[in-house]
Amino acid sequence: MKVPHVMPYQGSKRKLADAILQHVEGIDIDTFYEPFSGSGAITLAAAAKGVANKYVLNDKYAPIMDLWDLIINSPASAADRYEAVWEGQIPSSNDVEPISYSYDHFMEIRTLFNRDNDSAKLLYLLARCVKNAVRFNSNGEFNQSPDKRRKGTAPSKMRSNIFGASKILQGKSSLFSEDFKSVTSKATNNDLIYMDPPWQGTSTKKDTRYAFTLQIDELIGELEELNKRDVPYLLSFDGVCGDKSYGKDLPEHLRLRKTMLDAGRSSQAILLGREDKTLESLYLSPALVAKIEATKLSAAV
Repeated sequence: MKVPHVMPYQGSKRKLADAILQHVEGIDIDTFYEPFSGSGAITLAAAAKGVANKYVLNDKYAPIMDLWDLIINSPASAADRYEAVWEGQIPSSNDVEPISYSYDHFMEIRTLFNRDNDSAKLLYLLARCVKNAVRFNSNGEFNQSPDKRRKGTAPSKMRSNIFGASKILQGKSSLFSEDFKSVTSKATNNDLIYMDPPWQGTSTKKDTRYAFTLQIDELIGELEELNKRDVPYLLSFDGVCGDKSYGKDLPEHLRLRKTMLDAGRSSQAILLGREDKTLESLYLSPALVAKIEATKLSAAV
């Protein structure tokens, strides 16, 4: 089944979804948790594959979760409202210069969104902003500029993706906008958590890529707690691009199994004409490794 791509989002794990989810093939999972959902790429891929019975999406940035609620539970309204915002960037008169008109439209929508947090406006901003790279100012307001080379996902394609996502998740998903620990506290050994929090190197200071940052000690503390409760989880948290490293290995006492995923050339490398490849780390928890080994043994019998 083709996985719908609803929210264009730089840093999304959409292209790595198969490589990430291959680690849980054959494992029975009751509820799949994604406490740093963002674009929900891994949840969508997992639901399309039928990896779990239920799915929990959470993001501390409430407008994202309001948008997910609209997409999953009111797909027709989501598609209609997006189309109305998208069409507003097209001038009605041939006397108007299209590029400057659409630029002004984007900036107006951005201003309005920062006032009302309207879900359809957010979806348009995600689809149209430069490199789909979300940026926030110090007040937590969306402040990325529009990509002048394109208009964003066409309404017909967006409608198809919205209805596809709704079909996959409606009736078997729960949505939250809480601190990640509140959500992971509900998980048991029968569940699986996938985490893609703010990466190391960006978690100890304000970073414009995130509405909220995360202290490394807070994350490590929660991983320790999950290990105590024997909860299986996967964690994307650092990597390398060319000769640049993002963060250090997580502490050995967590007993995590680390594997590297080839994420291809970064968008920045492509723009600069460089061949630098990005390798992203994926950490497997002790409880998950135990389930993987048990599945292998069972299959070998």
